[in-house]
Amino acid sequence: MLSNQETSLSNNQEIPDKLIKKGHGRHLPRVIFRTLLPAIVLAAGAVLALWLMETGPQAQSRPRTRNATLVATRAVDYKIQQTIISGMGTVAAACNVELQPQVSGEIIELNPNLIPGGHFSQGETLLKIDPTDYNLTVRELATDVAKAESDLQLEQGNQLVAEKEYKLLGEAVSDQEKSLMLRHPQLENLSATLEAARAKLEQARVDLARTEIKAPFNAVVQSREVNLGTRAAETTVLASLVGTDAYWVEVSIPVSQLRWVRIPQTEKDPGSLVRIYDSAAWGDGVCRQGRVIRLKTGLEEQGRMARLIIRVEDPLSLQPDHTDQPRMLLDSYVRVEIEGQAVASATAIEREFIRDGNSVWIMNPEGVLTIRPVEIAFRGADHLIVTSGIDPGDQLIISDIAAPVDGMALRTADDSTDKIAGNQPPTTPTVRQEG
Repeated sequence: MLSNQETSLSNNQEIPDKLIKKGHGRHLPRVIFRTLLPAIVLAAGAVLALWLMETGPQAQSRPRTRNATLVATRAVDYKIQQTIISGMGTVAAACNVELQPQVSGEIIELNPNLIPGGHFSQGETLLKIDPTDYNLTVRELATDVAKAESDLQLEQGNQLVAEKEYKLLGEAVSDQEKSLMLRHPQLENLSATLEAARAKLEQARVDLARTEIKAPFNAVVQSREVNLGTRAAETTVLASLVGTDAYWVEVSIPVSQLRWVRIPQTEKDPGSLVRIYDSAAWGDGVCRQGRVIRLKTGLEEQGRMARLIIRVEDPLSLQPDHTDQPRMLLDSYVRVEIEGQAVASATAIEREFIRDGNSVWIMNPEGVLTIRPVEIAFRGADHLIVTSGIDPGDQLIISDIAAPVDGMALRTADDSTDKIAGNQPPTTPTVRQEG
């Protein structure tokens, strides 16, 4: 019996072991799948990534592009440069006069042209004062002269008689007695009386001539103060005249620019040529010409400026040669340009292209910016004359640069992208002359 029970127990134990072995065999593929799947996925991902890296598009390397600033340039040229001194001035009369009579009387005649703006030639009659009294005086004094001449002739006859009597007397007398015997004092007295009478007659004739008031020079009437019937005295102002042969323009310029102006020392020396502009009256671009004739001795009290006198011939364009020229008006405020002495070898640069007072921007052959100080010989209103610091042919930059730095890359409109790409410097830009 015992052996049978042991046998049944052993059989019962073998059954679970078989069941276990039988179940373990059934789940083994699932375990293997769970273990190998992540490895397979990782391996496939690695292979795919490697394949993508090997077969993907390759990035092409590009050359480094230089950021060059676009500028405009022009070539620098050296030649004789004319200095121009600009200033403002006032037109004034070179010759003017207030006419006053030298004799008194009633005005009986006026020239129809004796009105403001009327023109007169030298010696032309402006007005007449009543000459009646002066004619009478001339006639009266003429008779005095005739009487004095007659008395002198009678005395000369008496002297002949006295001389004969003295010779017949034959006595020795002193010089004083001889002079009395020959009537020398009487002769001298009558001669003096005749000269006085003649002088009075001449003065009367001069006064008579002065009843006609004539123009002392070629003139234009500025004002008239009398009319017909006015009683004129020697202190009466008859009219105001201004000479028409020339006007003056008094101009103020800085003292530092005087050395460029030719100021004549004599009348034969030519002064600097001057162009005079009055845009308000004549329009833009129209001018008259004049010459510097003198330098005033003092400076202006306000601006401490030097004052030049410029002479303009025939300012009212009365001569045939000047009929196409504009007329100048007294007291006009005008602009002048004085041609100063020339600079033999220099270049003229506009004020806006002078940087920081005395420097310029140059584009060198390598296409980079060079900031150079220059020597300025003359500073004009619009241009500055430079004598050194830049060379003929240099490319002057005539456009603005926002933040200029010495050595920065530049280009012009004619430079292509290929010329400024890479590390090679661009070629020399094409020069454009300023029109």
